[in-house]
Amino acid sequence: MAFVFPPGTEPERDVYSVSRLNREVRLLLERGMSVIWIEGELSNFSQPSSGHWYFTLKDRDAQVRCAMFRQRNMLVGFTPRVGQQVLARAKVSLYEPRGDYQLIVEHLEEAGVGALRREVERLKAKLAAAGLFDPARKR
Repeated sequence: MAFVFPPGTEPERDVYSVSRLNREVRLLLERGMSVIWIEGELSNFSQPSSGHWYFTLKDRDAQVRCAMFRQRNMLVGFTPRVGQQVLARAKVSLYEPRGDYQLIVEHLEEAGVGALRREVERLKAKLAAAGLFDPARKR
């Protein structure tokens, strides 16, 4: 049974347009979650003529759409492959025209084996800087 307000006491209605709802939800997402790190498997990768990257990150139970704009993806040191595990730094947002939430990726790096490779390279650089690979140190 619906609640019936006594005459003259019904609250004023604040009726949203679809555009207003999507804009306000986008602002809530962007303010409430700021920047996050997320790991997942890359799928549905595309790169239209704009140079932007569009892809999906997924795990066993869920997926999320992602966009990485050209000025950011030009800094990525590898070519993403479908099926690759990646680690992304991203902002949570909402694409207002469709009402779909998405991640705006600011940084992308390889996870798993790629992360191990980076750690080995970092350690090698540190040891080289300390002179441990100097030929004079060899016996």
